[in-house]
Amino acid sequence: MFSHGFPRLAAHKSCVNNLIFSRNDGRWLASAGDDFRVHLLDFTQENIYCPSYTLSGATGNITALDFSATNKYLYRLGGGADNVILKYDVPLLEGTTSGRRGSSSFIEEYRNHDDIVRALTCHPYEDEIFLSASEDASLVLHDARVGNGMSAVQGTVEHTAGFTDVQYHPVLEHLFATSDASGRVCLHDTRMAFGSSSERSNQGIVRVYNTKLSRKSTNYLSNPESSSLTFDRDGSKLAVTFLHYFPTIYALSDSHPLAICTGRNAPNGSPIPPSERTYAHSFSTIRSGTFGGPGMDEDDMYGAGSDDFRGYLWKIPSLISLQELRKEITADDWYTHEWPNIVAFAKGKWENRFVPFEIQTPLARLNGHQSLVNAVAIHPSLPYIVTSGVEHQIILHSPMSSSPTARNLHPTSSRIRKLPQNNIQVPRVLRELFAQHPTLCDDVIEGSEEEQATISAFDEVLRRMSGKDVFALRRSWEEGADSEDSDGDEDETMVNVFDTSPSDS
Repeated sequence: MFSHGFPRLAAHKSCVNNLIFSRNDGRWLASAGDDFRVHLLDFTQENIYCPSYTLSGATGNITALDFSATNKYLYRLGGGADNVILKYDVPLLEGTTSGRRGSSSFIEEYRNHDDIVRALTCHPYEDEIFLSASEDASLVLHDARVGNGMSAVQGTVEHTAGFTDVQYHPVLEHLFATSDASGRVCLHDTRMAFGSSSERSNQGIVRVYNTKLSRKSTNYLSNPESSSLTFDRDGSKLAVTFLHYFPTIYALSDSHPLAICTGRNAPNGSPIPPSERTYAHSFSTIRSGTFGGPGMDEDDMYGAGSDDFRGYLWKIPSLISLQELRKEITADDWYTHEWPNIVAFAKGKWENRFVPFEIQTPLARLNGHQSLVNAVAIHPSLPYIVTSGVEHQIILHSPMSSSPTARNLHPTSSRIRKLPQNNIQVPRVLRELFAQHPTLCDDVIEGSEEEQATISAFDEVLRRMSGKDVFALRRSWEEGADSEDSDGDEDETMVNVFDTSPSDS
């Protein structure tokens, strides 16, 4: 499955950080990277191997993209020194001369944050509304319809930790989810998060998801950083990508996880030998996962990139099945019995433990890369998956060797590049720089045309970071501490989050 590919899409000149298909029909694939470029590929054309348009205006590496509700606009944001969100008019591009391979500048810019902007998400129905989240711990609601009708204060949420991601619910317009550097994943209601102080309540948080890890051999909880999150198409499932752990699947209405996605087995079901690398997310490059189900009524697949130079695709069982397969362990049983090799989720020291079902066997492993895979995107209707990462290339994967929009696809090699034991060709200064700032890419070796230099630098970081124990890296509380975890007594049903009355934002 997905055993064919074509390796050179979009012609980026540096790491490709983000991939996203336009909503509904998936006509456009937008890609963005550290070369300050956004490319748009048209999947209605026979030749999808070259970008139809290149969007200009960025002055730094680009970390996130999103199409507005009707694909009228494309928003992009930059990380590092460029904390500006730019807005592009997509129909304006389509109205240009046929066959143009040109560039277009932005039509509006937003400068609302004081630190790196990590994420943005567009409203599911309104083209003029989007949210942005920053490492400055602020979340901003942008609404071009109201003009000066809403003050900056009324449209901003100040959080306790820097945000790592934000996503609107795809159906219920008043709901959105956030993740942050402290490991918290929360569901918010815009009607309680924004507006005057009298209208606000608890930053609009209506549910806090259980993200803390527990194991019997360790006398403290671990709280891994939640680096990204995403909803499936109907918003019934939420997936969180954790640093030093596995992608974790939640039901919208259940704060405890239902499943984790691992690479313990190969797609044929055979166990991965201990000496062979498999799925891992060991250091904080920009990493995003995605739900999908090409041509299907629901999203029953989840894809994510990995440190072992592959993309992974898992088939997700139904929510009812996952709820039946999840194990709940009472606090008494947890402390009075041995639970060897069990990692559970717990909101607090004396709370019940939840062991999500482990999806050990991926549906497919997406090969073809020579280094980290950061982004995976699944086409909404065609049998395509695209992947990108440290290399300059984007790879198109398909179960077929040919289709109306992609011809002469080659079988993808099953061979995977091995991580070398050492690489003396990487300068010491470059190795140290990547160790301190692993999100950097070719911009640190500007002017070099040797992609291998970037790959070798990331190899060095991988050798340092791979295999780190999440319990050693992210402690939450210790046995015998004076105070228990603050999330243990949170009300999981503060409001009816399924109230579908119109949002007043």
